[in-house]
Amino acid sequence: MGRWICCLCSRVADPLMLLLVLALVSNPSTAATASPSVPHIKPSYSFGRTFLGLDKCNACIGTSICKKFFKEEIRFDTWLSSHLKLPPSSLLSYSGNYTDDAKSWRLVDITRLTSKYQHDRADKRICTSLLKTKTCSLERALRRTQRFQKWLRAKRLTPDLVQGLSSPLLRCPSQRLLDRIVRRYAEVPDAGSIYMDHLTDRDKLRLLYTLAVNSHPILLQIFPDVEGWPFPRYLGSCGRLVVSASTRPLRDFFGAAPEVAADLALQLLAVLRSMGTNDLNYFFYFTHVDAGTFGVFSNGHLFIRDASTLGIIDKEEGSQLIDGQQEYKDIFSCLTVDCQSPFVSCDSIREKHSLVMVCQELLPKLLTGKFLPPVQEKINTFLQRCAGGLGDDRGVNEAIAELAEILKPLRSCDSRFAYRYPDCRYSDKY
Repeated sequence: MGRWICCLCSRVADPLMLLLVLALVSNPSTAATASPSVPHIKPSYSFGRTFLGLDKCNACIGTSICKKFFKEEIRFDTWLSSHLKLPPSSLLSYSGNYTDDAKSWRLVDITRLTSKYQHDRADKRICTSLLKTKTCSLERALRRTQRFQKWLRAKRLTPDLVQGLSSPLLRCPSQRLLDRIVRRYAEVPDAGSIYMDHLTDRDKLRLLYTLAVNSHPILLQIFPDVEGWPFPRYLGSCGRLVVSASTRPLRDFFGAAPEVAADLALQLLAVLRSMGTNDLNYFFYFTHVDAGTFGVFSNGHLFIRDASTLGIIDKEEGSQLIDGQQEYKDIFSCLTVDCQSPFVSCDSIREKHSLVMVCQELLPKLLTGKFLPPVQEKINTFLQRCAGGLGDDRGVNEAIAELAEILKPLRSCDSRFAYRYPDCRYSDKY
């Protein structure tokens, strides 16, 4: 009897359960209420150590800004798309977004010191030259070098420790300049000391590697924009990527309106003047300029966008390299250039050097065909004379002043030039 009642209950229950399931399926709102909601899964951004270059550390630039990458407080522009994919690792630079509060974002430039191809080639050269293998631990290989062993023992960064490095920054070094590098190296806690006691072995290798590959981030650190130097702000590094404030390259303005072109040309001349005359008595010179060397912020202010081709001569102390020291070369001399490349003699650099290059490469593309004939003829005549080496004994400042007098009446004062507006309405300076 008991088994019969149980069987009857099960037969009655089956149709009831079926009806309940059918009711839930036909009424989605009821089903949603009956079952717990599925939590929203936040998209996950995966970098990978290879993309950032962290797999190469400590043969890298630094790690000061890695946390912001992994906390998604630095995002590539492509991350704003629905696919959330990282850009190709083969690119030299990327446009990104940076935040401190997850609410307001600002544009930044994310760059490599060299192309990934050049990096890979240099890494292979280290392994084959030092360990005779195709792949190796870069850090272990570089630590064995005579140069780095000298760095480990050194208390102070001296000219003999950087001799033979290809960076223009270090071709004519003074002790005062090298002390400034150690004191302001931003990838370590600020010790404010000219001695390297606060640098670990890892820090020394990263500094040496950066100076050997590309001194651009070092220049941004030791001559910061907040002190009035014409460089974008250095925000930090992660692996082999550098993050700095965003600028548009000057090439984007070659087709600009005449008043914009005149304004940018005047700013360019002012930068060149400050490179030769400044409170610290350093003489900056370019070994090469192109359409990407200078950049423009969103407020119209012009800066040096790429400092990798900048050399410095200390007018106060002079170069402290002795004859023949520049010819010393090792693996660190060959990371980005051919080891056979000759060094430029410090004595061969002239004051007009940078102005002549700018007159040859940039100002004609910015100013040609923009103005009415009488003014345009004056500009063209000056540019031809300047590109030929000025052709007279007048100084660079006099030549810059001559072109500035032609250009000043051609610029305007309006909100397009936010870096000087509305000050220009009330000051004779503009």
